[in-house]
Amino acid sequence: MIDVSKIRKDFPILHREVNGKPLVYFDNAATSQTPQEVIDVIVDYYQNYNANIHRGVHALSQEATDKYEQARITIQKHFNIAKSHEVIFTSGTTHSINMVANGFTALLSAGDEIIVSALEHHSNIVPWQMLCERTGAILKVIPMNQEGELVMDVYKELLSSKTKLVFCNHVSNALGTVNPVEVIIQEAHKVGAAVLIDGAQAAPHIKADLQALDVDFYTVSAHKVCGPTGAGMLYGKEEWLNKLPPYQGGGEMIAEVTFEKTTYADLPHKFEAGTPNICGGIAFAAALDYMNAIGFKDIATYEEELLEYATEKLLTIEGLKIYGTSENKTSVISFNIDSLHPYDIGSILDKLGIAVRTGHHCAQPIMEFYKIPGTVRASFSFYNTKEEVDTLVAGVERARNMLL
Repeated sequence: MIDVSKIRKDFPILHREVNGKPLVYFDNAATSQTPQEVIDVIVDYYQNYNANIHRGVHALSQEATDKYEQARITIQKHFNIAKSHEVIFTSGTTHSINMVANGFTALLSAGDEIIVSALEHHSNIVPWQMLCERTGAILKVIPMNQEGELVMDVYKELLSSKTKLVFCNHVSNALGTVNPVEVIIQEAHKVGAAVLIDGAQAAPHIKADLQALDVDFYTVSAHKVCGPTGAGMLYGKEEWLNKLPPYQGGGEMIAEVTFEKTTYADLPHKFEAGTPNICGGIAFAAALDYMNAIGFKDIATYEEELLEYATEKLLTIEGLKIYGTSENKTSVISFNIDSLHPYDIGSILDKLGIAVRTGHHCAQPIMEFYKIPGTVRASFSFYNTKEEVDTLVAGVERARNMLL
């Protein structure tokens, strides 16, 4: 078991007040908080070895390069990736998805089909719609049911020899549903389709083994796993990364440049044009080290306990309805109360120092499915406590009484 009281001491922000109340932070699905250990890594970079990487012969550049490339290896090992050059540093999941969508422009033809799930974040919908507009490919959707689960029988019916690419999130940001990505990948591969899994919401809770999954592409954002914003990873199988053209042109991604012709660098640099977020990549790896020191199995066990406790307590509130009731879900509870607007509830909670997310959560098709404008979303992390859940429940009850 993890020692939550000890862990909370690692996070300076958890000890501040908001509106005169102790902060209760339940917006972890939007961004997680950062431990002092990772903050120190960020400060250390700028204080002691801030320099551009790969191109310098001086000591600072070499030190920064070594730490940046070691971070790549740390990320490789965490996700059990076969080769370090299959790890592409990006600014986050949205950047990663757009890289793949742009690359497939050259690989698709009119009439080809790509499949998305109904549970996606907008960043795993819009780039593919743009790809269809460029290529004439056809977008098909795996439907969802009332519990917030994908209808897998329909998915299997959608697959055909025309299917070239399937994309799905590992965990729904709006509902917390854990999707059956193993089956999605296996079935897609039967028809020769590639699969991209958006792992942004899974990474804080699930230590994905990408070789075991046999996934073709996988994306992660550092700020979801106690790291900095503006940093992330695209994993791609070597054969796929070699097929895709570069996403951006510029320094670092070239082998040789003349005015007649440019040849591209080998992986991973082919996809890493320009000066990267050096500090962000290093801190990303440090954040994974921090979470691994706690242990992902212990994190998952504790967060499951917290989710069950919060679900039971919130359901005691009259008129409260939870959206996303799959048995297989992570630390997210999306809810509404009767006819109350989620924004109004969220505003009252904020005055009590409680941070939740309100709205459509960049998942408007899900809200349209349920015929609601949005939800209140409370999302939990391993540094949250049952006492904080009690504060949330009391706050929601107070908001209900004030607004009805």
